[in-house]
Amino acid sequence: MLKIGGLLASLGMLLVITAGNFWQKESQASDYQLITPAHFGNQYQIPADNPMSEAGVELGRHLFYDVRLSRNDSISCATCHQPQLGFTDGKARAVGIAGRIHSRSSMALVNLLWTKQFFWDGRVSSLEAQVLLPIQDPKEMDMPINQLVGKLQKLPEYPPMFKKAFGIGKISPQNIAKAIAQFERTLISGNARYDQIVSGKIAPSEREQRAIQLFMTHPIPEAGIRGGNCGDCHGGYLTQLNTFHNNGLEQEPLDWGLGAITGKTFDRGKMKAPSLRNIALTAPYMHDGRFKTLREVLDHYNDHVQSSKYLDPLIVEATNEVDGQSLLLTEAEKADIIYFLNMLTDSSFINNPKFANPFKAEKE
Repeated sequence: MLKIGGLLASLGMLLVITAGNFWQKESQASDYQLITPAHFGNQYQIPADNPMSEAGVELGRHLFYDVRLSRNDSISCATCHQPQLGFTDGKARAVGIAGRIHSRSSMALVNLLWTKQFFWDGRVSSLEAQVLLPIQDPKEMDMPINQLVGKLQKLPEYPPMFKKAFGIGKISPQNIAKAIAQFERTLISGNARYDQIVSGKIAPSEREQRAIQLFMTHPIPEAGIRGGNCGDCHGGYLTQLNTFHNNGLEQEPLDWGLGAITGKTFDRGKMKAPSLRNIALTAPYMHDGRFKTLREVLDHYNDHVQSSKYLDPLIVEATNEVDGQSLLLTEAEKADIIYFLNMLTDSSFINNPKFANPFKAEKE
């Protein structure tokens, strides 16, 4: 059996090396000073035609929480992306206006600055393109974009806010998208227990170090290396690799995911491997919310992966026993992986007042 995870197997031993300053400032052409965790790196690019500004981010926050962006003034972007739930909604599948149920769950909005493709199927490659689709989707906010432009133009508060953010009070679909994208780029979670360990601020306990290494390690039973195989798809400090995988939910995928976008047979059933930041808060899990708990997720990868011609090779050849046919984690190892996942909860992110509903604050 070919083993491809040697580097991942050793990653856990490197996690306590100090990554430099915990947060680093990125200079912007505008008045907004973006501050990011140093250990996340700077492999991101803010579009040249949408530099971040204080006014742009604040406008985006208002739009994100405004139910008037939906056809019947009943839901906002925040309805499906609530801070206390890690910017998800706690539902198996997203629910739009008039109780319309989407075919997929709401993805967590976190560390989008480093994200390269959006939605479970990766259909768009920019936040600016992403934000307008749920607004117009009949199963979500069901608001035609031209109608939204006219609606916002008539509200007394918005033309001055657009003028301040973009130098023009005439509202356009492009500037609606730019403002919401600016706000969403600020949703950075990098102060969990895990971050404090990898940045060198605190020392890990024995169990924490064991859990980190287990999570990040690809098993190589011939070499006596046990691993959870999680880091193959959710690796690095961001716990996301911007990759897509068929993870064996069905032999014949019910939802083609990336395959429906590319038209390629080998992409059938591939879904984006999301960031696991604040994962303990974002149940239920998978693109269709079929698993209620993290334990159910682990049981799937350990015992219930459906073999098929579409199954990801990283899963096909992952086992902790020579010639094993599944991952074969012990109960103790499962408990350690869940322990690590809880180390990704960032209370400062969840409770950040800069990410909170501005309308609620204005009423108080």
